[in-house]
Amino acid sequence: MISTPLWFLLVGGLLLFMALTPARLKSLPITSAIIYLAVGLIVGPTVLNVFHFNPLKESALLEVLTEVAVLISLFSAGVKMPAPISFQRWRTPVLLATVSMAATVAMVAAFAYYLLDLPLGACIILGAIVAPTDPVLATDVQIRHPGDQDELRFTLTCEAGMNDGSAFPFVMLGMGLLGLHEVGETGLRWFLLDVVWATVAGIAVGVAGGYLLARLVWKIRGPQQKRELLDDFLGLGLIGTVYGLSVLIDAWGFLAVFFAAVALHQTELKLAGLVSAQPGEPPITTAGTAPVEPPPLVSEGSLVFKEHLERLSEVVLILLVGGMLFIDSWSWPAVAFALFLFVVARPLSVLLGTAGSGASWRMRGLTGWFGVRGIGSLYYLMYVIQHGLPEALALQLIQVTLVVITLSVLMHGASVKPLMNSFWRRRHRA
Repeated sequence: MISTPLWFLLVGGLLLFMALTPARLKSLPITSAIIYLAVGLIVGPTVLNVFHFNPLKESALLEVLTEVAVLISLFSAGVKMPAPISFQRWRTPVLLATVSMAATVAMVAAFAYYLLDLPLGACIILGAIVAPTDPVLATDVQIRHPGDQDELRFTLTCEAGMNDGSAFPFVMLGMGLLGLHEVGETGLRWFLLDVVWATVAGIAVGVAGGYLLARLVWKIRGPQQKRELLDDFLGLGLIGTVYGLSVLIDAWGFLAVFFAAVALHQTELKLAGLVSAQPGEPPITTAGTAPVEPPPLVSEGSLVFKEHLERLSEVVLILLVGGMLFIDSWSWPAVAFALFLFVVARPLSVLLGTAGSGASWRMRGLTGWFGVRGIGSLYYLMYVIQHGLPEALALQLIQVTLVVITLSVLMHGASVKPLMNSFWRRRHRA
């Protein structure tokens, strides 16, 4: 384990480098996560062995770090959702977060059962760990601001916001099959509590929390909306409140935080009488009146701070991933598993979830490829370890998950800019 002074030196130096060279780095065809990972691999056991982070021994710490990172990222994704919400637009992301999620878990579990020789419960857990797309590392393919109307970025952002919560029932099912969680003799208890109740309650808590905060802030600021409030604290307070309440009532807190952010932003726009406006353009009122200066919104006022926290968590956690890997962490079964996930399971599940959607084949292809795996997968892995996963199984899942995350950072990070630029050029020409 690296000493505290060296850790501060490493993180601080990397942050200075990234802050001083943003224009140069932006022109590179790779994402910043690849740079963080490369530094982690160089100073970690793979090359210099300056530090090693043991995920099994430090699972409690890593669970908290990844949990906070995912919560902040989910809030940032939720407040960027364009208004108004419509069934037609949300249909595809919902299907991706449910139908495609279940299909991915099933295919991954079958691969792990027959080729990795894992027990069925561990196979389902592994499927739930790697199935969700990551809201932290996928910033280059996500909505860039609350007024962004791009359909591909919306689909990927909305899916990532929901599937970090929709994966939890499969985690609990796998734990139940291993004797670590009560699912009932026929699985009825699991279906009623872990699927129906936890999902519905999580969404309800989130929507209610976001709506009530928006109404409360609007009332406190008064008719002229001039009273200053601490938007950053309000955003963090909403995250903590809805997440804590959801966990207390056995609901999925990730879903609660995402939908709290969505409800907060949508309610504020309605109270302000605004249809989502493009940045740089005057806001458009729902009544069709002359443009006016938009009132302050908690959802947008707290977004910059949340994005900074998101970037900081990305730096720290990807460095740690590099510090967890050894040369012998790489095995042909683990690499084959990752490739199966990227080029077979994810694309097929997306085709299943988007059947009948009317989306172009190019749109489906890009959605199927950009299933970035990262911090969310680490969280689920640490969660099951903290809830009693046997050490032998934990070590196997750690190895496979780290290989999946590393290859995802490299493969998706190296292809995202070229593919997205090509996609947008084609759309502009069309």
